[in-house]
Amino acid sequence: MSALPFTIVVPTYNEAGGIERLLRGAVDVFRGAALDGEIVVVDDNSPDGTGEIVDRLAAELPVRCLHRPGKMGLSSGVIDGWKAARPESRALGAMDADFSHDIRIIPKMVEALASGEYGLAVGSRYVPGGGIANWPAKRVFTSRVACMLARPLTPIADVTSGFFLVKREALEGVELDPIGFKIGLEVIAKARYGRAIEIPYVFTDRIVGESKLNQSEITNYLKQLSRLYRRRLTGAKAR
Repeated sequence: MSALPFTIVVPTYNEAGGIERLLRGAVDVFRGAALDGEIVVVDDNSPDGTGEIVDRLAAELPVRCLHRPGKMGLSSGVIDGWKAARPESRALGAMDADFSHDIRIIPKMVEALASGEYGLAVGSRYVPGGGIANWPAKRVFTSRVACMLARPLTPIADVTSGFFLVKREALEGVELDPIGFKIGLEVIAKARYGRAIEIPYVFTDRIVGESKLNQSEITNYLKQLSRLYRRRLTGAKAR
């Protein structure tokens, strides 16, 4: 077994069409690499029965479902899932439920943190070997601009990635803002992880369900950025 037990949180809303295949696939990856991982699905009262599917799978897989009363947001779902993680997990992560993230790189993420060299491993579309398979040009442009706007905050290329694993200790005492859906940006900008590594993967747009990206989320991202910049400026003045 890996020397680094970990918990990955998957926030969901109406993902019944693919959640079982995703969870079985991820657990197969865990077992194939002898990893000590669990998955906490945080479901926002999906009317399609996503949470009930996870409850059924919990009898045979290292997965659990945290049921929330309604749509409360992706970032807050990840934070709630981390709070519910088993005590022995020394790393906490996040992953989407829509197959856009390549579960095959999870062993590399775990290995990076277990080595002691890194406190954060980010699945990255924007380093050599990474990429995007089937987005329209407008979505690619929007993503690139979003990363560019955050560039002064961090050298990480894929700062908007929602696919990552961070040492649990790096989050201790860190106040995360659950606005919007870019919890990865919050972790990258605030957590005390030391060195970070970006592990390339090819992003594939969702194959089931509907995208959660809309104008409201873009607005929330800009609000999130402004808060992080104010925090950075305030900290600089304090020094």
